[in-house]
Amino acid sequence: MLVCDNVTNAANIGSLFRVCDAFGIEKLILCGNITLGRKITKTSRATEKVVDFEINESAFSVVKNLKAKGFQIISLEITSSSKPIHTVPFSKEKPIALIVGDENFGISETILKSSHAVVHINMYGNNSSMNVVQATNIALYELTKLLL
Repeated sequence: MLVCDNVTNAANIGSLFRVCDAFGIEKLILCGNITLGRKITKTSRATEKVVDFEINESAFSVVKNLKAKGFQIISLEITSSSKPIHTVPFSKEKPIALIVGDENFGISETILKSSHAVVHINMYGNNSSMNVVQATNIALYELTKLLL
């Protein structure tokens, strides 16, 4: 499961559909004020037709419901206490919900506090972060490696 906390940029949403298709993600949940439009469908290259998705107003309520259903809530965010994604043990027995956030504001504090783990991707250059789609690609690749 991939949950997007207020990721609203159309090109990013379209690309996230493609990423979800590539990794066989069970469902993409877009949270916030989202309207599927021409730019999203153009960028997604028709994957919005094959990727199961829903649009929900509140990312926090989605995360709360997934947590109640036994999902591991993993937030992808660089914080003072986040851990490198490749160092965090994940259960193969429990489903994972990866949470990604808006590039400008990140994941809400309430979601970060309710997460089982907050992980980041190590950065070795001068920039302190990367595009949400690039980060999601890397995180899903790392999770796939760990869980296979």
